[in-house]
Amino acid sequence: MDEAHGNTRVKRERGAMKDTDAVVVGSGINGLVAAAELAEAGWSVTLLERHDDIGGFIASGERTLPGYIHDTYSSWHPLFVTGPAHARLGERLREHGLTYRNTEEWVTASVADDGRVTLAHRDPKVTAAGFAYEADRDAYLAALRLLDEHMGPVGGLLGGEPRSSAGLRHLADLFRIGGRAGVEGWARSLVTGGRGYARSRFRGTEVDHLYAPWLLHAGLSPDHASGGFMIPLLAATLHGAGLPVVAGGAGRFTDAFRSLLDSLGVRIITGTEVERVLVDGNRARGVVADGRVVRARRAVLASVTPTVLYGRLLPRDTVDREVREQAARFRYGRAALQIHAALSGPVPWRDERLGTVPLIHLSDGSGSTGIACAEAEAGLLPRRPTVAVGQQHVLDPGRVPEGAAALWLQLQEVPFAPLGDAAGELDTGGGWTTALARSYADRVLDRVAAHAPGLRERILALDIITPVDLAARNPNAVCGDPYGGSLELDQNYLWRPLPGAGTHRTPIEGLWHIGASTHPGPGLGGGSGHTVATTLLADGDEQWRGPAGILPALGV
Repeated sequence: MDEAHGNTRVKRERGAMKDTDAVVVGSGINGLVAAAELAEAGWSVTLLERHDDIGGFIASGERTLPGYIHDTYSSWHPLFVTGPAHARLGERLREHGLTYRNTEEWVTASVADDGRVTLAHRDPKVTAAGFAYEADRDAYLAALRLLDEHMGPVGGLLGGEPRSSAGLRHLADLFRIGGRAGVEGWARSLVTGGRGYARSRFRGTEVDHLYAPWLLHAGLSPDHASGGFMIPLLAATLHGAGLPVVAGGAGRFTDAFRSLLDSLGVRIITGTEVERVLVDGNRARGVVADGRVVRARRAVLASVTPTVLYGRLLPRDTVDREVREQAARFRYGRAALQIHAALSGPVPWRDERLGTVPLIHLSDGSGSTGIACAEAEAGLLPRRPTVAVGQQHVLDPGRVPEGAAALWLQLQEVPFAPLGDAAGELDTGGGWTTALARSYADRVLDRVAAHAPGLRERILALDIITPVDLAARNPNAVCGDPYGGSLELDQNYLWRPLPGAGTHRTPIEGLWHIGASTHPGPGLGGGSGHTVATTLLADGDEQWRGPAGILPALGV
């Protein structure tokens, strides 16, 4: 079974490799974006991928039963459709078959163990109207307005090189708009956790309940610093962009990119492992891949972890010892696990409103999600995991047979090598065996079924992807971490990937570092690939603007 639905696998090229302007190592979204933008500008580009298909964690297929299309790993594309990579490539990708399905109504929800449901609508005012306290409604809309007023410089800092003259200009703009108090307010939000942010600004529980689980999608826990910055940003993005999914499955995204790259003359070589970067006179001259040399006249872009880049791909004598040591100390975050389920009919939610919501979290908010994160980080399987329940078929009905349904369940609070079970029920001695994966999946499905009586009877087939499977699929998912490394504050923003190498430009001339391990971090935005391509092309300072300008149109 081909994971990438509808994809014809790109064949590995044999024989000698021709010289090229740029070599891109890795075909995740950042590699795809960089290759496309450089090729569109007239560069010759070679894209190298160790797997037999392109896309990294973007794929889809019939993982359970014929007729059920599941997004195998990632799924939701709000960061891409609001970003500059889409602004530059979106029309071309549409010409090559990329289309999206989205919602204009309920976009996300959280369900507590006691059955309490908190919903977010595309319209912020509709969302706020569901809050118990009028002051919270005003505070929520005010937080969104503040973000929108500052989104120019905030988006510039998020989408570009923070350590650059452009970064200094964005900081100056932030000061000009908000003054010292405004800048200090954003700085405080960066050192505040999501739990603290919600407690300090809202009397009721709705904001915490809705968005504390969303911090998991940013690689954080409710108590990690920068959660106070991420909560309004996540909320604004959901209101502004919704939760678009690729029509026909995520594999159609890589289909469109492959078709675009082919039309631009990009040479795609799969099934090829890059062994090292060729360095001559402190300049990257190409790479060695499976014993063959492919030379790059202008640039090498590596979508890898800093552990691999500075620990394996570069000769030791080309990199400062402190940078090598920082790369060796680079930390990876919690692992993830996914469950795909084919259902004979719609999910029988107690609250019927949930039947139209694309993504639901089973969580009490910072309380239960914080405990589950702590248990996972202690090496334990959480007793009450936060469950992200994806219902892509409510946006894209053609993914399932008529009258049927499917579930995409994501668990972002699991250890890669479990030391025990917080509930004291499961035997973890053998690691992620098939038996342990199924037993843990039963715990997860029981949590869903508690809010959807009769769910179990509608399950026709299951497919489970363990942290070990994630690590095997993508070498950047070290220890099953799908986000390319911990996003705690000391390893994020100015300090991502490393304090001694905090930009995409590496100490080696002509070698650029892209991917989830670099700023602006993980997600399906293509931010680092776009930033480096833009820099190489010296094409201005177009950066990510997020939902700026969309919120006023929604009446905030």
